[in-house]
Amino acid sequence: MKNISITMLFALLVQFTYAQNTLQGTINSQDDQKPLEQVAIYFPQLEKGTVTNADGYYEINNLPLGKFKIVISYIGFQTYSQTVEINENNTQLSLNLAPSAIEMEEVIVSTPFHKLQRENVMKVERTSIKDLKSSGAINLSEGITIIPGVESVSTGVGIGKPVIRGLSSNRVLTYTQGIRLENQQFGDEHGLGISDAGIESVEVIKGPASLLYGSDALGGVLYLNPEKFANSNEVEGDVNLNYFTNTQGYNGNAGFKASSEKLKFLLRTGGSSHVDYKTGNNQRVTNSRFNEKDLKTGLAYQLAHFKTELRYNYNNSELGIPEEIGEQSTSRTAVEPFQDITSHIISSKSNFYFNNSSLQAIIGYTRNDRKEFEDHHHEEEHEEGEDEHEDEENEEEGAALDMKLETLSYNLQYNLPKVGAVETIVGLQGMNQKNSNFGEELLIPDATTNDIGLLATSHIHLNKSDFQLGVRYDRRSIQAEASGTVGEEGYIETVDRNFNSFNIAAGYKLNVSKNFITRINIASGFRAPNLAELTSNGAHEGTNRFEIGNANLNNERNIQTDLSFEFSNEHFEFYVNGFYNSISDYIYLEPNGTTLEGDAVFLYQQQDANLFGGEAGIHYHPHPLDWLHMESNFSTVTGKLKSNGNLPLIPANNWANTLRLEFNKISHSFNNGYGFITLKSYFEQNKVSDFETSSDGYSLLNLGFGATITISNQPIEFKLSANNILDKKYISHLSRLKTDGISNIGRNINLGISIPL
Repeated sequence: MKNISITMLFALLVQFTYAQNTLQGTINSQDDQKPLEQVAIYFPQLEKGTVTNADGYYEINNLPLGKFKIVISYIGFQTYSQTVEINENNTQLSLNLAPSAIEMEEVIVSTPFHKLQRENVMKVERTSIKDLKSSGAINLSEGITIIPGVESVSTGVGIGKPVIRGLSSNRVLTYTQGIRLENQQFGDEHGLGISDAGIESVEVIKGPASLLYGSDALGGVLYLNPEKFANSNEVEGDVNLNYFTNTQGYNGNAGFKASSEKLKFLLRTGGSSHVDYKTGNNQRVTNSRFNEKDLKTGLAYQLAHFKTELRYNYNNSELGIPEEIGEQSTSRTAVEPFQDITSHIISSKSNFYFNNSSLQAIIGYTRNDRKEFEDHHHEEEHEEGEDEHEDEENEEEGAALDMKLETLSYNLQYNLPKVGAVETIVGLQGMNQKNSNFGEELLIPDATTNDIGLLATSHIHLNKSDFQLGVRYDRRSIQAEASGTVGEEGYIETVDRNFNSFNIAAGYKLNVSKNFITRINIASGFRAPNLAELTSNGAHEGTNRFEIGNANLNNERNIQTDLSFEFSNEHFEFYVNGFYNSISDYIYLEPNGTTLEGDAVFLYQQQDANLFGGEAGIHYHPHPLDWLHMESNFSTVTGKLKSNGNLPLIPANNWANTLRLEFNKISHSFNNGYGFITLKSYFEQNKVSDFETSSDGYSLLNLGFGATITISNQPIEFKLSANNILDKKYISHLSRLKTDGISNIGRNINLGISIPL
């Protein structure tokens, strides 16, 4: 029996090791039949690809048998997306790509079936980090605001949190390295907590995604795609540097990656440092400075029927918390109050490929260490000669708030064999999370959270239409320990709550014609109340509020309907998206008119709420001026409580107009050359909650250009952008510094270079 087992194991290893099924072919231009070099050929499900050589030839080895989606893309040409069957030994696929002025399409990873956007039933917004950086954004949270319907709650320029169609904090889930990012995201004064270095692209699901991701995805998902490993038998490296004039800020990162046919490795390290930012009237906002260090690395091993990868991300941020316009300084060292945040993110993803089916297993571990150092208020009754002793006390005092959050998550998904036109995925997801306190103050108690969810979703592809259906069941348990002394201020009772939810989603996409697509999606979502909402009983220094939680809060539940219309041809694109989001038992803060410890008292309440709005946009590149692009988009959202009050932190309506040039289409002397000028206008926001004030409208003018130049055979990509070029003094409605009358950042010029090695 032992010999039989050894023989079977050896046979299996031989199958894994020596399977050399190959796809090969040539890619030419349809117009002149000339070969196209550097065309990307990629299997999304296998996460394996290559590029064509100077003769248009490509070859991908070590492929499993079966049918897999392949995507072939090249700038200036229509993206090809089809299912191919890999047979034993060699499979041939040669193509002629048709020219197109429309931007190259990419595969959407945040939805389970890995399709191009035009093939998806659910509409997902996608943008590359390169595009975000070209806009001059200082950080990732600011950069994603170029996506219609997405804004950011900010505390200066160092702390920002995404807002998707009026919902933020625990209602928007962030995914990185294929796992959920858990970093005490319940607070709007907590930043996103991840660097854009080593991130390839951003995908945004605007609407309930509880079917795919469970609790906390009630408002949407921000999905960060890490950079890919190098193609087989290739070595790559690059250095990227940026300087920002307003904050005298610099950030940079350097990366290296190498791959053999089976083993792959990558490493990227970087950091940034900024002084206090200047407003439009040339005043620096005291203690808005911040510093960041980041490291990302990965190791992968790939056979024909098996692929596994391990990734690790270390990030440390020191973030000043601005409170006033005081001392005008260009120091880079944060002064109290400030946050010191360290995150460790480890993820393991393994894929097993069978005949026309596959299994994916993702396991993640995150540790978030959050420390907040506050102003020390010592008694002023000191005799002469005690100043030196007081300084020593200040240096020795530890963090007022010191929380450690550890999360172990898992995600198993099995792609069943395709039956006719039906693709189906079943999955099991969950997490175990522990929050611990070590500081002198307590914001939320020590607690343990456990999640488990079961899901099934199917995509049905018909001739001119597609359906997508899904169901999911979740259970979350929260156990929080008591804190403090009974009867005294700040006492928190024990919490032991269980929350259950059953959710469904249905979508339909109709190809009305070759150029016209319409989609309708209806989905339910849920969110269990977080620890702060259930247990708070004290001053929250970051928000200047005394918050009192409610241990009897119910699940938030919502149903959102999305309707979209899209038209596109070679030179014109137009879209309209509309949504209506009905939320039951919406949790919100409301002041009760009293104060404690000098802070206004806010209570957590529940009430039904509705949000509605949408986005519309056009993109025109007139023939024969394919180098000229005119783009315009408008976004609006309204949030109402059942009592007819307005929801807080609802973004103002905004309208962005961009004129963009592609210089490389004018002359080949401008390699990858581009230029743009954008006017983004925010309208007055007077639909505010009872404890907000209205905000005036304003317009910001931004411009930029870039190109790749070659010096001594070394290509160097450079970019120059200027945001708020007119140095406008303004205050965003989503700025947490608005209550102190502190303006947002003034003119900021960004110079960046990228050097491939």
